Amino acid sequence: MKKLLLMIATLGYLSAQAQTAEEIVGKYSQALGGLQAFNNVKTLKMSGSITVQGMELPITVQVINGKAVRSDVEVMGTAVISSYKDGKGWKQNQFAGAPDPTDVTEGELADLKAQANASSILMDYKARGHKIEMAGKETVDGVETFKIKLTQGDTQKPTTFYISTKDYALIKSVANMELMGQSMDVETFYSDLKDVNGLKFFTTRTQKADGEEFQSVKFDKIEVNVPIDEKIFDKP
Repeated sequence: MKKLLLMIATLGYLSAQAQTAEEIVGKYSQALGGLQAFNNVKTLKMSGSITVQGMELPITVQVINGKAVRSDVEVMGTAVISSYKDGKGWKQNQFAGAPDPTDVTEGELADLKAQANASSILMDYKARGHKIEMAGKETVDGVETFKIKLTQGDTQKPTTFYISTKDYALIKSVANMELMGQSMDVETFYSDLKDVNGLKFFTTRTQKADGEEFQSVKFDKIEVNVPIDEKIFDKP
């Protein structure tokens, strides 16, 4: 009888843990405007600047929700482009002496695919076939956070999200990314929430690798449901 009660208690604990992760993600989503509201977005266009190695460069990101994403960075009169549409991706870096578009790597393709949505990968984890679990708590820059580990269903790639225990705001995420041909763990810090048509977006994202900041993106203008020519995502 005692063993049976212990098993029931253990199962109840595990269930509570799973529900807690889902509850936290649900409150995080609601704080941003709700998953359904983001799913109703047709297109998204964000303009601003990206700071890399002390250089501040114009950047534009355009999204057809659930289908395509393209980012354009202007560097000294040349273009650095990354684009994804319907499972295919390409890139072009005129600044690095590569004027012709080439296919992205498998790792880059996975990262671009995750960006081709108005909602974040965490908000829409179920529909994308991913799993989440509690990974404890941790203090980040003086803020107590829940640690939520997300494992992508297609690649098994893990990402850890740190969500404030106070207001369910996303503080940072940690994921392994491919940068300049190398695989490394990247910390992304989120700040400066902006309300656009009832949806909240983090307009500043700062990224670090090995504790060193290597780039920061700030979006000054965010437009929802604006006309976007689908042809711009196709490889030339």
